Amino acid sequence: MTRKRRIFDIDMPAMEDIPVGKVPDKVLDKHRRGPMATAISENADALRDRQETEDRIRAENDQLAHELVRLKKEGLITDLVPLDAVHAERLTRDRATGPDPELDELKTSIREIGLSNPIRVEKRADGGYELVQGMRRLSAYRALYEETGDERFARIPAGILAVAPTDDQYRRMVDENLIRKDISFAEMGALARAYAEDPTNDCADVDKAVSVLFKSASYTKRSYIRAFASLLMMLGKSLEHPNEIPRNVGVDLKRKLDGDPGLVRAVSSALLAQPGRSAADEVAILRGFADGAGAPEPQTPAPAPSGDKTRRAKTTFQISRPSGIAKCSASNGRIDLRYNLDFTRIDRQKLEQAVAKLIDSLQED
Repeated sequence: MTRKRRIFDIDMPAMEDIPVGKVPDKVLDKHRRGPMATAISENADALRDRQETEDRIRAENDQLAHELVRLKKEGLITDLVPLDAVHAERLTRDRATGPDPELDELKTSIREIGLSNPIRVEKRADGGYELVQGMRRLSAYRALYEETGDERFARIPAGILAVAPTDDQYRRMVDENLIRKDISFAEMGALARAYAEDPTNDCADVDKAVSVLFKSASYTKRSYIRAFASLLMMLGKSLEHPNEIPRNVGVDLKRKLDGDPGLVRAVSSALLAQPGRSAADEVAILRGFADGAGAPEPQTPAPAPSGDKTRRAKTTFQISRPSGIAKCSASNGRIDLRYNLDFTRIDRQKLEQAVAKLIDSLQED
């Protein structure tokens, strides 16, 4: 049996078609890396890429950390701080001595749209926070939490400032409050007194405290602050509405008291004789002594209509004017007007005519 021979057709390239100097593939195969060498090389590349990634992340973290420190120093870090962790006893602040008639409006605004302007605090060594600015906002939050028990009012948005030396804390307090247009001379005087009485400050008296805290203010303004600081020291707790005292009344009264020290007891007695008085009544008493006329006769409140002895109806409203908003509160026999205007500087005859016209217009019907 004859075995057939297989013939394969192989196309061999012509010699002239082979490029001169080309290394055959079999030769190249001898120089290729083995599996182990390839794995080692790939692992080295991966480690290098990982190290570059870690270095980049570390650099970004360092940049963020420095940015966080900067924001903390500038008081631009805001957090939700528990109400019971905020302390407001160390420094005298922008707070009223009596009930705040506008606190209800602030509470309503917070309840409906939240707090648009966080309070400002400093971190304390004991883990708590010291209030720097925002007493009314803090009071509103505390009142809302007490009234509702809602946990969203248990923590208040707060800008956390870096801890500053005591001297800087007072200066910061001044700077925070001076931006308010309605800050009173009594508030500034009380702050100067607190600074002078603080044993951590190297301050001998109130005059020096005013010079340190309010050095950017004019000489005249600093003299007014000194006058109110002295007035508060002389009358002490006899005043219930010190922040409502007009500048000229406070300065004139302080001058009177300096000239007659025995007058201090008379003013205090006149004030204490009318407990629970309104701000207007208190200013009237002080103005009487400042003008040399003494305390005015206490006015007997208008009797309530028969059969309605317990009624305490009250109407409140606001009137927008080109230069601000007038806030009015009207009740039986009384109307209160709050407006960004020093009524004591208006000519008395003009003021009387305006009040008479108001009463006449209300009684026309």
